[in-house]
Amino acid sequence: MKSIYLITPYFKENRFFILLGLVTLIIVDFLQLFIPRIIKWVIDDLTAFSMDHHQLLFYGLYIAAIAVLIAILRYIWRYCLIGTSRRIEEGLRNRLFSHIQHLSASYFIQMKTGDLMAHATNDINHIRMASGMGLVAITDALVLGSAAIGFMMYINIKLTMLALIPMPCIIVGSQFFGRRMHKRYQDVQGAFADMTEMIRERFAGIRIIKAYNQEKNERDRVDLISRTYIKNNIRLVKITASFFPMMLLFSNISLVIIILMGGRLTITSTITAGDFVAFINYLGLLTWPMMAMGWLTNLIQRGAASLDRINRILETKPDIKTSLKPASVSPFRGEIFFKNVHFSYTAPSRPVLLDINLHIKAGMTLGIIGPPGSGKTTLLNLLPRLYDVNHGQILIDGIDIRKFCLEDLRSQLSFVPQEPFLFAGTIQDNIAFGRKTNDHKDFIKAVKSAVLLPTIDSFPDKFETIVGEKGVILSGGQKQRIGIARALFSDAPVLILDDPVSQVDAETSRQLIETFKAWSGLKTIIIVSHRLSAVRFADQIIVMKEGRIVSSGCHETLIQPSPNDDDYYAQTFRLQEIEEKYHAL
Repeated sequence: MKSIYLITPYFKENRFFILLGLVTLIIVDFLQLFIPRIIKWVIDDLTAFSMDHHQLLFYGLYIAAIAVLIAILRYIWRYCLIGTSRRIEEGLRNRLFSHIQHLSASYFIQMKTGDLMAHATNDINHIRMASGMGLVAITDALVLGSAAIGFMMYINIKLTMLALIPMPCIIVGSQFFGRRMHKRYQDVQGAFADMTEMIRERFAGIRIIKAYNQEKNERDRVDLISRTYIKNNIRLVKITASFFPMMLLFSNISLVIIILMGGRLTITSTITAGDFVAFINYLGLLTWPMMAMGWLTNLIQRGAASLDRINRILETKPDIKTSLKPASVSPFRGEIFFKNVHFSYTAPSRPVLLDINLHIKAGMTLGIIGPPGSGKTTLLNLLPRLYDVNHGQILIDGIDIRKFCLEDLRSQLSFVPQEPFLFAGTIQDNIAFGRKTNDHKDFIKAVKSAVLLPTIDSFPDKFETIVGEKGVILSGGQKQRIGIARALFSDAPVLILDDPVSQVDAETSRQLIETFKAWSGLKTIIIVSHRLSAVRFADQIIVMKEGRIVSSGCHETLIQPSPNDDDYYAQTFRLQEIEEKYHAL
């Protein structure tokens, strides 16, 4: 329970509700204990033939009144205690989601989405049960259990001692099984996370599965991991299936002792018949606290395992951190320096970027080309600090970007990734992306600039069209243009475009390039593209190969073959020129 500190603030915050809930729960426990006393009086009076119809009615109304009061108070304690567990669930889930959002991109390379989903659902649900019903169970075990034993001792101490003989066995059994439960709960939760991730991935890739007729193979793979999950659950069930029958066995042994010994005491008139029946009722009330001890062990072990898993995530520190004394930010002019930048995704791996030195003047347009795997996208990802350089510096307006507050830095950059991600909302929501669209003029301007308005007008619901999961109803080019419109609507002084025309036709590509030209001089623009037509207007073009800048210059300079420089740009230009002429025929 080293991770208990995660939920203690919620207990402090809701201490009034918890106190009210515990008080009403304890009152309910004592009211339940009072009913066997009434039954004792009824039986004793009946056996003594000293009761009339009026007294029977009185006792009946007495029990009915207690039952109504129990119902009202039970509602209150459930509202307070179970309600508090729901607030803990909400707070933990929000804290987990907020923390995960602040973790660095490198964390998500190693962590499976299914694991995170399991933490946010299954684990937090177990913590809720442990903090809600667990509190109820421990209160009942202590209050109802000890009070029931007290009432039993009031009737006959010797009989009570005999009835409690099996109790130490229950305590020892709880400790024995509890240790094994904890380990097996962790195995079950880990298997659940793996299964969730596999199923999520198969649902996301259902179109590929169908296209390649892989339904049977994927079904077999899911079946295999499902069997692993079931196997772990069966191993857990073997423990719980032994534990709860053990609890019932010892409870029934106590009942046998009471019938044998208590019956003899009743026959010899040491206790009355009413006492005997009341004693059996108190044993019945004692059975739940005994069961609660076992159930509590179950809940606590499951909740503790989940709490430890959540804590491991919350203790993970982001690699990308904001400076303790961040530099103040006014709108960027957009002058960018890369100074001796080196970068690799993991320490032992081959460097992705080597000795990058680059000066991008404010308002300048930089084009970046190179073969796949040359480090172009990685270079762009360093600017918003999705990753940090291993060596060297990146300066914007003369200040190291690591000195800016992350939110301030990213607010000055508009970023169009290579694969634009769309959320399952409307087109308008995806373009605005949390920004207000009150200024309809700027919003429409961004849509027109992205050559998107005719496409939107062709949909019956226009901007309110639901795009589906990851924009499933849209083509790749339409999704790409929504990503561009999103970046233009944010109107940041630095515009970063990663292969922005890769999925559109030649005419749309031409119009988008005209849009980029129109922003040239007004924004600092960095464009990565495999189509040279998208970068040929740039003030400067760099060619990358194996993580290095191998040549640079303007379009006219780079198309001239030179024995001293890499000829990649000139060769690519000639090939694309031939291709364009062929398509024009």
